[in-house]
Amino acid sequence: MIIRTRKPSDVPSSEITPEDVYMNRRRFIRDASAGAAALAFAPSVLGASVLGTPERGSRQQIPARFQNMKTELDEDLNPYSDVTGYNNFYEFGTGKEDPARNAGDFKPKPWTVRVGGLVDKPGDYQLEDFIGPSNVEDRVYRMRCVEAWSVVVPWRGFPLSDVINRVEPTGDAKFVEFKTIVRPEEMPGQNTGVLDWPYTEGLRMDEAMNPLTLMTTGLYGMDLPNQNGAPLRLITPWKYGFKGVKSIVSMNFVEDMPLNTWWVQNRREYGFYANVNPEVDHPRWTQARERRLGELRRRETLMFNGYTEQVQSMYEGMDLTRWI
Repeated sequence: MIIRTRKPSDVPSSEITPEDVYMNRRRFIRDASAGAAALAFAPSVLGASVLGTPERGSRQQIPARFQNMKTELDEDLNPYSDVTGYNNFYEFGTGKEDPARNAGDFKPKPWTVRVGGLVDKPGDYQLEDFIGPSNVEDRVYRMRCVEAWSVVVPWRGFPLSDVINRVEPTGDAKFVEFKTIVRPEEMPGQNTGVLDWPYTEGLRMDEAMNPLTLMTTGLYGMDLPNQNGAPLRLITPWKYGFKGVKSIVSMNFVEDMPLNTWWVQNRREYGFYANVNPEVDHPRWTQARERRLGELRRRETLMFNGYTEQVQSMYEGMDLTRWI
């Protein structure tokens, strides 16, 4: 089902630009001045075979219900071929096209998530344990990347709150820490020292329980491709893309704020909260305007990426120029 809330900042199911009229992605990559950040009711609700990148104009892999979607702000979806062909996933390489090229050997099935820390029901959970016939849904979200570009993607997944309610955190649990799998034999980027592995991210408990927060298993109605974080990744659409930890194998409930990878890597440029805030520039570029992947024109960046009504109450009293 499509996201149920119909607010001006939500992205409902009513949009897709035909790929044959869409601007050539390679021209955009050549002309754009900014890089990119982390960015399927399929035959099975789980698993993620490598779907590859369709040729421009091909619709054979796109379910019909996505063919003419538009958002409530009259925004077009980014084509499947662009969403799956232009990614940040350093485990497969630092180039934007490296993940699609290098993720073919990754094996996303079977999949186990270890839940621990301050919970009453810790343990090793199969991904199937979290998914039921009534909690998987399609949601169309705008995703804003810290390098001043954005995409609109139809994700498939289930609320993170479903997992949290199942494992029953104690009252002392204030944060959730997530970690990506480490398999250097399948993820060639992990054979480099570009980052400290495993990739680690975290959310405050109220952020994790927010209805917008999605544990994602697919996009465009199909299983999540390896290069997009198969078989399980995090989506928080009001935050910058690097918060979207991929190929999650660990959830740890803790009392103290966890150290996320990019804050450890470069704390001058990246914070823990990573809320989209057009009034706070990255030290090396402005965040006041953004470029939609596939477009040359720039648009104004929206506070909280346009999800202000749903999330701003969580940050009342906080200095969002300090707590970036």
